Amino acid sequence: MSTTVSFARRGLSVVAVLAVIVGFYELYHWVWASTGWTHPFIVDDTSMPHIWVILHALWQPAQVNQPALGTILFHKSLFTAKEAAVGFALGAVIGFALGIILAHSRLLQRGFLPYIVASQTIPILAIAPMVVVWVNPKLPAGLQGWGSVAVIAAYLTFFPVTINTLRGLQSADPGALDLMRTYAASRWTVLWKLRVPSSMPYVFAALRIAATASVVGAIIGELPSGLQSGLGGAILNFNQYYSIEPQELWATNIVAALLGITFFVAVVAAEKLVVRRAPENIA
Repeated sequence: MSTTVSFARRGLSVVAVLAVIVGFYELYHWVWASTGWTHPFIVDDTSMPHIWVILHALWQPAQVNQPALGTILFHKSLFTAKEAAVGFALGAVIGFALGIILAHSRLLQRGFLPYIVASQTIPILAIAPMVVVWVNPKLPAGLQGWGSVAVIAAYLTFFPVTINTLRGLQSADPGALDLMRTYAASRWTVLWKLRVPSSMPYVFAALRIAATASVVGAIIGELPSGLQSGLGGAILNFNQYYSIEPQELWATNIVAALLGITFFVAVVAAEKLVVRRAPENIA
């Protein structure tokens, strides 16, 4: 019963926050449009379409003899979700493995950590075209195109997982470490029995960030790859008609945001499942 009440309260809080955001958006539109204020930008039905116009566009065909825009965006979001999910999984595994390796060697930390950090200072728009050129020819026919996009998503995913895994593995209780060493526990035993469980809060914090980053990476990666089956292609297409049909681009952005939220919620649900089954919570 308490669980049901908790879910109901969370649902109501989400609806309330959403209502406040929509109300603020429409209030901002009304005040700036009625007063003629132009700072920080001119507000009209092109720069800020009404919420109901955006939602109505989802039920209308984007072009003649085509399905509703919402149906098109749903299928495109599934394609982008596939790329993001593969990239998220790949980046999470690579990041977790790198974190473990670096945690066991100060020399490797000093040697490789600066380059791992520097890798994230390069704009993803500059990296994406190169990844497409490098990776696509090496992939099987079924993976060409979207496979390189998954690699781009993994590029954005691995960094927070690496850093937080390293920090989490180093956060193990020193007293517990000394106790396991007293019993001559191997590095492997210390890793999986103590360090990895201690790192879970840090790892899942990184995975929440990486989940949404993987969606962003997939959408950006679709642009240089020329893929039209995902949300990146839809954004690029509707951007060309923004001056006459702005609500279509806004609707696409909303669907992209919902996809990112879905990934985030999935990680939160997995975290609750893992934490609930942790030995200290089962005993």
